[in-house]
Amino acid sequence: MRHAEVVNQTTAIQLTGLRKRFGSLIAVDGIDITVNTGEVVALLGPNGAGKSTTIDLALGLAHPTAGTATLFGADPREAITAGRVGAMLQGGALLAEMTVSQAVALVASVHKHPLSVAEALERARCSEIAKQKVSKLSGGQMQRARFAVAVVSNPDLLILDEPTAAMDVEARRVFWQSMQEFTDEGRTVVFATHYLDEADTYADRIIMLSAGQIVADGTPAEVKSVVSGRRIRAGFDFEWTAEIASELQSLPGVTSVEHRGEQLTIVSDDSDAALRALLSNHADVHDVEVTAHNMDDAFLALTQAAPSEESPGVGAQTRTGAIALAQNGARK
Repeated sequence: MRHAEVVNQTTAIQLTGLRKRFGSLIAVDGIDITVNTGEVVALLGPNGAGKSTTIDLALGLAHPTAGTATLFGADPREAITAGRVGAMLQGGALLAEMTVSQAVALVASVHKHPLSVAEALERARCSEIAKQKVSKLSGGQMQRARFAVAVVSNPDLLILDEPTAAMDVEARRVFWQSMQEFTDEGRTVVFATHYLDEADTYADRIIMLSAGQIVADGTPAEVKSVVSGRRIRAGFDFEWTAEIASELQSLPGVTSVEHRGEQLTIVSDDSDAALRALLSNHADVHDVEVTAHNMDDAFLALTQAAPSEESPGVGAQTRTGAIALAQNGARK
């Protein structure tokens, strides 16, 4: 049974002016985030961007240098004590001599309305390792056991830090199947990940951090739209020369031209016109493929130019403004 009070609460996470300094290092630099109930939100960013620190601040595991963090309108520790929040953290340790089932049962025993141990194990796809000792688990199995511990409190909000680290491709797929069962019930999930495809596929919304600041906040489509144009890939049989390179660079809307071996890559803001001109001038082009930019491209575009020390807010405002422009364009 879900916690009844969630019905009238629309804001799961509220971070306002949040800032965290470690000596001379500013890990989180004045961020504002509102996550509504029922959202699935991915936190993206390069190493050192502030993702884990933001999660620690949201959970009350660290005290902010400035700003506030609330969960369901209350102090984070109150929401956690009430069993409304489950967390799966990178450094989360389970007692090594316990079995997986015992570890889950221990956490269940301190909550008022937990799932049954069997249901938590099933949700985390841990039933087959329930009797194994924690010390004997592989990296992927440990992640699944941590997930079982996180969901056994029957939380309204689940916060995950790199949940599929150490999992192989099949284990990642199974994990997200179980996660979709959780989110289909209208619960809120916030997860930090290095797997950009996971964010693109499973998140309703992506918040991208760089140097402790928010550089993008929007749907996966809106974030990807910041990188304009499409990529044209094709094989070619002609001899590559400086003249050919110059000709291709002058095609409609072209922003870059690359070649490797007999493979050509053109990026253009007007891919239809560029492709027509390419085929008109070079009948020996073959195996043509036109693709939109992906989340990797957007990630690099938004995070490579980090905000400067002299003007810490300028870069973030510019890139967030790009997201806003993309959103406005999509709505017209």
